[in-house]
Amino acid sequence: MAATVQNEGAMTSLRRAAGELLVVGLGGTELTGLERAWLKLVRPAGIILFKRNISDARQTRALLSNATAITTPNALRCVDLEGGSVDRLRDALAPMPSAQAVANCDARNHQSRKGQGARNTLATEHGALVAQAVKAFGFNTTLAPVLDLGLPDSARVMGTRTAAPSAKGVTDYAEGFLAGLTAYGVVGCAKHFPGLGGGTLDSHLETPAILRNSDEIWREDLAPYRNLRDLLPMVMVNHAAYPATLGKSIPASVSHYWMTTVLRKRIGYKGILFSDDLEMGGILKFMPIEEAVVSAVRAGMDLMEICHSPELILRAYEALVSEAEKSTSFAALLAARAKRNARLRAKWFSAPISPQLSNRQFEALRATILRFGVTIATCQSTQEAQWS
Repeated sequence: MAATVQNEGAMTSLRRAAGELLVVGLGGTELTGLERAWLKLVRPAGIILFKRNISDARQTRALLSNATAITTPNALRCVDLEGGSVDRLRDALAPMPSAQAVANCDARNHQSRKGQGARNTLATEHGALVAQAVKAFGFNTTLAPVLDLGLPDSARVMGTRTAAPSAKGVTDYAEGFLAGLTAYGVVGCAKHFPGLGGGTLDSHLETPAILRNSDEIWREDLAPYRNLRDLLPMVMVNHAAYPATLGKSIPASVSHYWMTTVLRKRIGYKGILFSDDLEMGGILKFMPIEEAVVSAVRAGMDLMEICHSPELILRAYEALVSEAEKSTSFAALLAARAKRNARLRAKWFSAPISPQLSNRQFEALRATILRFGVTIATCQSTQEAQWS
């Protein structure tokens, strides 16, 4: 009898550990009965919402509150709000300018203020406004800033999501943006390690093969991660492959070389490693979800994002449990990873959902974002006039 109870306890611990490595998406603006059921089973480490889940601040806050009541303690409440083309709150609040537009204006202003200091003023304001926006809707995490270089190869795919073509430009913008987030108690997630600047394919659809060599990547793509290492609570790992490096043709999101050898050991990063969405073609065309989650954990991943499909969420969860049942080493790894995640969640995500803004406060925030947008648009127009 005692052995049975002990085995049941161990199985419960394994299942809990498996859930604590997942951040999951939902289907609509309210929890369904089915979602409540599988959330109670999986008890993930966090929730990520998209435009399909967001109609207004009150509804979004209720959805997050109801969902995270079923998750693990200190849950992540994530949204993608970079500004520009990636802005899940655009319709519910106001359009946020892109990182590229803000960084260009900051660089221009810095040139006109040579010798006066006061760098990254607009980037910091951008981060502060993003933080206020996400907090108004109940989130504690935005999956930004983008640290990819704005190189010609990826211009068609990345558009205005990249702050600058140079590592220095990206670092300057991101440093200011992160300061703005931190001032309002919102966690950022730098992405997409080790860099999509040299990619020509969209990893939502395919696995990009980025042909930059190790020296180029270390000197340029990884410079922002090295420079900002201690300012980054989370780093998102992408699904691209780098065949001209020791990472070879394996997607970075399942690569021990990129996550453990380069990011953990060589760069010395100690925060959370967070996967890009595991529903994306960049990984699922390379391997099934079951293999992907097990490989990612073995390679060093802390949290894995599955943004929509309950089937894939449950398959991933059961794959982690099944592997832990078969392998004592994987079971120990799963338990250790979940324990570390819990400690870091308590450090960064313990604050409850902040009080709801009054209608007057909400409209004031909307007006502030719109004014900031006008400032950036005016700066861009001035730049274009000078270049023409």
